[in-house]
Amino acid sequence: MLLTADREERLDRFLARMMPEHSRSRLVKVIESGGVQVEGLARKASFRVEPGQLVQVGEVLPEAAHDLAPADIPLKVVYEDDVLLVVDKPRGIAVHPAIGHRQATLVNALLARSHALSEMGGSFRPGIVHRLDKDTTGLIMIAKNDGAHRSLQNQIQLRLASRRYLAVAWGDVAPDIFTIQSGIGRDPADRRRMKVIQSGKTATTHVHVISHHGDRSLLALALDTGRTHQIRVHLAWMGHPVKGDPIYANGEWSKGPLQLHAGHLSFLHPDSKERLTFFADPPPDFEFREPGAEALDRW
Repeated sequence: MLLTADREERLDRFLARMMPEHSRSRLVKVIESGGVQVEGLARKASFRVEPGQLVQVGEVLPEAAHDLAPADIPLKVVYEDDVLLVVDKPRGIAVHPAIGHRQATLVNALLARSHALSEMGGSFRPGIVHRLDKDTTGLIMIAKNDGAHRSLQNQIQLRLASRRYLAVAWGDVAPDIFTIQSGIGRDPADRRRMKVIQSGKTATTHVHVISHHGDRSLLALALDTGRTHQIRVHLAWMGHPVKGDPIYANGEWSKGPLQLHAGHLSFLHPDSKERLTFFADPPPDFEFREPGAEALDRW
């Protein structure tokens, strides 16, 4: 991977900002092993890059994660055939293993099923085409082979696949229809958080207000991109954090179940090219059960 420095800062901090999918400690190990070069020369983590300098990053191997033992976790399968399945993910289950997370994940549950999973996402993400946060509920695509995985991933990138969400947000959100576009990157002060920053990766969220309820609004949201915590970051940045968000909301508004649900999913079948569309109503602890997930189809 070739990166261009956009400001003066330590090499390890620059890489952590530009490659938020990797921990800083992992990137430091790559630097120390000689896997990072600045203008053709290996440098230490403390080396200060300058604007315009070219930084070549070699392969960043995944950190040792948790075991991938199959787990007998019931899954709500909305659709399944020979090449893919669609699962309605419950609250509280992470999609795949990660450092610091010891509980069984959706991947562990998938491994207990009697079918293959794609390998394109890496050894600790078999079958996973896209992600949902641990406490976000709703629909997620799973690929059984690399061909299906490649097709579904390309559809997301080309915006041929549609992902829409319901959220309960703080305040009287206005106007009724608008788009949020910004850069999103890792917050240098807290690696748990993402942040709207000019140097981050472009993120676009389309917002449609469904209804107002006193101090809160029910929103429908559609994504053009899939950055980590994108909806949560964008709404908080606009002053309308999602209810129950312990990272981006404050006070009483941060408590309770996260009110974010992936209720609509539509894509072209990798083999038949037929458009498949699915809806999943929000869970019982979602504040507004009506009009339900099918409201997302009317947008």
